[in-house]
Amino acid sequence: MRRSFLLLALALAPGCARDGAPDHMQRARDAIFEKRPDEALVEYRKALDALRVEDSTQAPVLKARALKGAADVYWLELRKVKEAVSVYKELIAQCPESPEAQEARVVLAELLRVHFRDPRGAIDQLTAALARNPPQGAELHYQVAKLYFELQDYQQCVLEARKLTERFATSAYVDDTLFLQAQALHMQSLQGSVPGTPEAQRYRQEASRAYADLLARFPDSELAPHAVFEMGKLKAEAGEHEKAIETWVQALKNHPEPAMVQDAIARVRRRIAATTPLDIGSRVAAFARPPPVRPPRNSVEAAGGSAEEAARDHGD
Repeated sequence: MRRSFLLLALALAPGCARDGAPDHMQRARDAIFEKRPDEALVEYRKALDALRVEDSTQAPVLKARALKGAADVYWLELRKVKEAVSVYKELIAQCPESPEAQEARVVLAELLRVHFRDPRGAIDQLTAALARNPPQGAELHYQVAKLYFELQDYQQCVLEARKLTERFATSAYVDDTLFLQAQALHMQSLQGSVPGTPEAQRYRQEASRAYADLLARFPDSELAPHAVFEMGKLKAEAGEHEKAIETWVQALKNHPEPAMVQDAIARVRRRIAATTPLDIGSRVAAFARPPPVRPPRNSVEAAGGSAEEAARDHGD
């Protein structure tokens, strides 16, 4: 009996009881605070090992937090991108509906885009995040539209931009989205089409309407002067040079780079001068009398003789 009490006392003594996942996770957080990331990773791994044999309602919650903590250490503390991506993916696979997995999708999308040059993989992660109606839905949708622009899939970029402006009409990202939509339409007018074709003209008109919508709805946006400048470019590409200059003169009032606008105006003016005959538009040329018509030469003059010789030859 005495031996049983001794074993129980040893089991309950400090240091003899097995630490649980919450203890290891607290030690991991302490290690991060004390700038010991490698030790933090060890503690997170111990927490995950402890959770493998735990069958409680809290186990999935703690597992998601431990995986997120380990992934964040790899990325934010150690800058080990490959390892961070691996653990973020593990978190998403094992705890797909957890808040931590939702955050992981957003971080993973950025890592795939920037460090792995994988915009399609980033789109997949952002689309999965958007399917769960996150509070930052407008921002994530805008990132998806931008990624399609990077991929030169301008048609899909326009579709995503239009979805955003319809679904998040009051979002702070609407003006950015309208500008992106107009740029994508502009690129469609240049992509694989002859500038003067009806298709190219239609895309230019749609782009111009998107810029005009931005100006009407967000006149104080920092993108407004850029939209005016881009509208001038559309007019110049359509051959409406004078209208393009008028639009750029308007853009000069607020554009942050007036020298760029002035260069565009100068280029179009040179183009006008190079393609316009010198006398066109001249008042002197318009009202000048035409030179007198000279009578046709006779045979003597044609042979090199003078008018007097021709007269004598005819007996005049």
